[in-house]
Amino acid sequence: MAAWRPGCLRLRLALRPLLARRALHDAAPPRDVLLFEHERGRFFAVLGLFCAGQGVFWASLAVAALARPPAAEVPERGRFDLRSTLWRYSLAVGCGAIGTLVLGAGLLFSLRSVRSVMLRAGGQQVTLTTHAPFGLGTHITVPLNQVSCMAHRGEVPAMLPLKVKGRRFYFLLDKSGHFPNTQLFDNTVGAYRSL
Repeated sequence: MAAWRPGCLRLRLALRPLLARRALHDAAPPRDVLLFEHERGRFFAVLGLFCAGQGVFWASLAVAALARPPAAEVPERGRFDLRSTLWRYSLAVGCGAIGTLVLGAGLLFSLRSVRSVMLRAGGQQVTLTTHAPFGLGTHITVPLNQVSCMAHRGEVPAMLPLKVKGRRFYFLLDKSGHFPNTQLFDNTVGAYRSL
């Protein structure tokens, strides 16, 4: 019986890291736990103002391109006359498209840049807070099993892509943010799941 106890003790010592990892994975946190935080409200406020300014600028160019030119008569009107209707409409559509692209890209980037990730009490739900336009922030609460991290934190240089089931684009976690509980993040939100 005495020879059996040291073997059992060695087995328990060898299995301790595995049991601790299983306990961490199975244990539900009794309260909300912050897993990620990156506050850049000022940047997104400036980004929103920039995109709004670009939208107004390109829209005003499109309106100016649609305006009729002065009635001054030009002696020779060639094929590439900038006052022709085709050129005016093409320029207006081009300016409108550029303004829409700038506005849409800024809006999409601010809606998908994550400000914080919170694991809710019980460990079954996650709340993602994004910066949204002008840094106002929006909250999205989803079940944990519908969140998949597409890469490990050590594999990506700048942005960590996070996929949420039912959402079209990835959410982006900036690696320069703060991960207060890295082990819990890696075992919950940072885990890869096939969605």
